[in-house]
Amino acid sequence: MPRFFILSILFLGLTLSSCGDDKPSKRYVSDSSGNINQLSVIIDNDNWNGELGELIRDYFAADYKGLPQQEPHFTLKQIPPSIFTGFARKNRLFIKVEQTEKPMLTKVVDSFAKPQIGYVISAQKKSDFKKLLEENSPKIIKEFQQTEIKERQRRIKKSSLDASTIQKEFGITMDLPTAYRYAKTEDNFIWLRKDIKHGGMEVLAYEVPKETIKANDSILENIIKMRDSIGQKYIPGPTESSHMSTEKAYAPYLFETKIDGHFAYEIKGTWEVKGFFMGGPFLTYAVELEDKFLILEGFVFKPSASKRNQMIEIEAILRSAKFKK
Repeated sequence: MPRFFILSILFLGLTLSSCGDDKPSKRYVSDSSGNINQLSVIIDNDNWNGELGELIRDYFAADYKGLPQQEPHFTLKQIPPSIFTGFARKNRLFIKVEQTEKPMLTKVVDSFAKPQIGYVISAQKKSDFKKLLEENSPKIIKEFQQTEIKERQRRIKKSSLDASTIQKEFGITMDLPTAYRYAKTEDNFIWLRKDIKHGGMEVLAYEVPKETIKANDSILENIIKMRDSIGQKYIPGPTESSHMSTEKAYAPYLFETKIDGHFAYEIKGTWEVKGFFMGGPFLTYAVELEDKFLILEGFVFKPSASKRNQMIEIEAILRSAKFKK
């Protein structure tokens, strides 16, 4: 067969193949990496050690709310721009500082890995950098938080506990790691526990009548009173007369949020056992239903150690709650 004829057939085949596939090719992006709440900051050493780096730390390494001791919201990892290549680009969260004449903030999603969210902060003057951070840091922090909660939930789903007992009692599904076990199950009360080094992590679920939490100026006071009554009834301390209660020295934080589309009060604070050196952070969601509140709560006991990542796990678990349709 003539060589020209063979080449013509090959060319025709390639042409038909390319014409038949008019869909844009998808670029492969590898999985992201990094510890929970680790934020890469791409900035040169001089700026990181100067005023600009201090501004970034003020916003993104500010105290994580609801912990008994100071812990940063994010663990910051500075990376000089020259080495922001290859594996260094795979972290889920990043902020990149660039110098340009026009101040701007650019959102970058799944550009180097997936899932990944980053922000490029561009400006020439330090005053413009400061303004961009002041105006946008709350939004950026919220998006970073949501990304890390989703990532923790994704990891939990890989190996989750049989939560059918919770579903039968409260009509919800919830994802918990298999390291948790049922510590107490009673009518209208479920307590799950996970043992950790020198402590434990606890998850509670129970319901209270609608009138327990009235929508007035005393909402937080009502919720604290409710928590303390449950602690006295179900969560004993080391002695017969002791029990878990809300620490009064520090007022809890109160927010409004949604759990699976339902309005909920979110409370972050610290708990204690009076008379004993026991305490730690707690997170409570009071989810409003038609005639009651479903209470989803978690708390951590881990003395003299970091508790931030444990509370992120607690939040990921509680926010995974889904109501039966």
